[in-house]
Amino acid sequence: MERLIKWVILLFIITGSFSCSGQIEKKDRTTSSTQSKLKKAYFASGCFWCVEAIFESVKGVDEVISGYSGGTEPNPTYKQVSSGKTSHAEAVEVHYDPKIISFETLVKVFFGSHDPTTKNQQGPDYGPQYRSIAFYQNDNEKKIIEKYISDLESKKIYKQKIVTQVIPFMKFWPAEEYHQNFEKRNPTNPYVKNVSIPRLQRFQRKYPELLKKKHS
Repeated sequence: MERLIKWVILLFIITGSFSCSGQIEKKDRTTSSTQSKLKKAYFASGCFWCVEAIFESVKGVDEVISGYSGGTEPNPTYKQVSSGKTSHAEAVEVHYDPKIISFETLVKVFFGSHDPTTKNQQGPDYGPQYRSIAFYQNDNEKKIIEKYISDLESKKIYKQKIVTQVIPFMKFWPAEEYHQNFEKRNPTNPYVKNVSIPRLQRFQRKYPELLKKKHS
């Protein structure tokens, strides 16, 4: 009987550990007091696995959630969006501390980490679900985005015209749990190794001053 009780307790501990494993990191990273001070920003620039990893490497960014936005269909799924059967794009919700990083800098990260001149494409990914979108939540954010685009064009940073959509933010739908922190959780995934990590490294080489210490 004693041995049976020990096995029951051990099973309870193991099961509890596995069921909480996907939430431990998020709870450790953000306390309730910190969360109340954070603001949110929304961007779409290709595969959200890549975009999430890039923004999470930046100082002042507390957390990034992969999801879907820019469309009208409610409760979209990855299967629907990735097939191009919705009007949504793969997007990210960026939780940031405005005392450490400004919205202007987030816009700089956005444009500095993808090609805003390729319509409905980013790297090897094709389709409107991979289009470039900078969402704004108020007039000030809209002005910041439009000014940044104007500056890029006046300096002729790109040979082609910038096709990034600048649209009001309406709704963000978080992606399925297995997409969250995908690059970190799946470093040997072929797409991650050949597309996501090289894209992250290009950004890190370009803007070392924006990186968190562990990424510098």
